[in-house]
Amino acid sequence: MPESSCPWRRSLTGGLVNCCIRRIPANRASMLLATLWLLLWPAPSSGSPATRPRVISVELFEAIQPVTAQYLEDSLRRAARERCALVIVKLDTPGGLVSSAQDMVKAITSSPVPVAVFVSGAHAASAGFFITLAADVAVMAPGTRFGAAHPVGIGGTGDRKGQGAILLQKAESDLAAWVRTLAQNRGRNVTLAEEAVRQSRSFTEKEALKGGLIDFVLPNEKAILGALDGKSIRRFTGQVVTLKLGGARVEQVRMSARERFLSFIADPEYVLFLLILGALGLYVEFTHPGMVFPGVFGALCLLCFAYAIQILPINYVGLLLVVLGVALFILELKVPSHGLLTAGGIAALTLGSLMLFRRPEAVGLSVPLWTVGSVAAGAGLLMAFLTRRVIWAHRQRVTTGGEGLLGELGNAITDLEPEGKVFVHGEIWNARSASPVARGRRVKVVRVQSMMLEVEELRR
Repeated sequence: MPESSCPWRRSLTGGLVNCCIRRIPANRASMLLATLWLLLWPAPSSGSPATRPRVISVELFEAIQPVTAQYLEDSLRRAARERCALVIVKLDTPGGLVSSAQDMVKAITSSPVPVAVFVSGAHAASAGFFITLAADVAVMAPGTRFGAAHPVGIGGTGDRKGQGAILLQKAESDLAAWVRTLAQNRGRNVTLAEEAVRQSRSFTEKEALKGGLIDFVLPNEKAILGALDGKSIRRFTGQVVTLKLGGARVEQVRMSARERFLSFIADPEYVLFLLILGALGLYVEFTHPGMVFPGVFGALCLLCFAYAIQILPINYVGLLLVVLGVALFILELKVPSHGLLTAGGIAALTLGSLMLFRRPEAVGLSVPLWTVGSVAAGAGLLMAFLTRRVIWAHRQRVTTGGEGLLGELGNAITDLEPEGKVFVHGEIWNARSASPVARGRRVKVVRVQSMMLEVEELRR
């Protein structure tokens, strides 16, 4: 039987299409084929990259200051623009500026994207404590700690009843009120949170979890995503949202080159080095004109230092002590004091470094002790070396000009009766002698008069 008369032998799809093509115009047949193609094309699965939830991860592993605040704000705006499901802030900080911490807390609490702060490094002290409390989800890794958010005092006078103490008390009360409102709005332990400010109390991850200051103790980002998937959280505004993080892809958002450079400059660990290197570079340029590089390098370091003190709360008494220390070091090279000026410079430099950031608005911000010790020890060793070289140079016999020829030995190249020619120090000189000297005899310079040498025969 012919195939055309046996439709049951054709495939179902082929018969249907052929039948439709015979009975409708060509343009409608094309539309039908396109419709069938769309219907038969497999739809994207729920696990494809286009439909997986996105999570942004940012790292704050440094002091809290305006550059880090801007970095976090930009990251949160990007997360909102790209409709991410969550932002994870990995935190490890010794503290920083209250003003910058307030900007970061404001950005977190007003972000349309939920924020989880993960204390993943060693600690989140001082300003980092407020940032952690403000998060929608607060997480700490095993072996970490946070707290110690008491403001620091001004200077080092020990005056507990003066103006500095009043300012310190005002700063403490203000921070205590701030931490209370953060804890209340996030449903955290208000009493323990206030103790971290007023008593400078610090908590381990287990103590923080047991005390109701954090939500989880987890080892990494993967564990955080697993714990939060399907969990309902209450935002700072009171809105309750359910996180859907199944199969989420995490994207690391890092600082730009500009942000890294500015953050490096504003780091308290390096501010002191910028000042000292800048002063040293200019000193070398002024004492050795024409070298160019030391002057340019020193000027750049001082400009970077000037930028840093514009955004960091510098204690100007501490700054003056540091400058005094550098000045004493330079003075030691000009007026050797057998180490007294160097000792004074080291003392001024050390004390000034410790006081450099002692301001109530700098919570936990200070020059690390290892930096202070390294700078003081390095400066002491350098000054000891330079002072020794200066003393050695002063003790050396003059080797230039006429005085440099005294005591030099040479040969008579003519007879001296009493005047003649001698070869001394690589040159031929006019010379005279009180007693006759034969040609070729060894002579010694005993006096220099203008271009005439007075010599005597060197007798063996």
